[in-house]
Amino acid sequence: MTRYCAFFAAINVAGNRLTMADLRYAFEREEFENVETVVASGNVLFDFEDRPTEGLEELFAYMMLERFDMKTFAAVRNRDEVRSAVEDNPFTGIGQDHLVHTLFLEREADPEKFEKLVADHATRGPEKIARGPRCLYIDYVDGVGPSKLSNAFIERRLGCRGTARNVRSLARIAAKMA
Repeated sequence: MTRYCAFFAAINVAGNRLTMADLRYAFEREEFENVETVVASGNVLFDFEDRPTEGLEELFAYMMLERFDMKTFAAVRNRDEVRSAVEDNPFTGIGQDHLVHTLFLEREADPEKFEKLVADHATRGPEKIARGPRCLYIDYVDGVGPSKLSNAFIERRLGCRGTARNVRSLARIAAKMA
């Protein structure tokens, strides 16, 4: 069995209210093992047979639509990928942990689209952006709230969805996965 974390986008924001108990129950009904939620923002730890995470992402999108009538995206990463999201983030230890994020993407960011994203954002704010494996690393420097580097801005430029977590939360999740 492999330990995974599903990072759901837009849970308990924008009207998508869902208790973590209901989310855990949905995972248990699908026969995932050792289901646990971490922080009330749609982070679900679970054990399952080793398999490509893309198939799990599709399953969870379907599950959320069928069970809760929610259109959402889930980025699924295994223990090593979560640890990497903290350790390989070039801004970890440089920026403030609550301002340094990993944005998990549904697929690898196209290098040309990433360069366009960086160029389009260059005059919009002080944020720093780097590309990682199926993710972006972002230092929000002055805070996420006032930033013009929103998920919507990024998704339009890259043509794929994503969901972000700060490195403080990711380190906590990685520790629980160990």
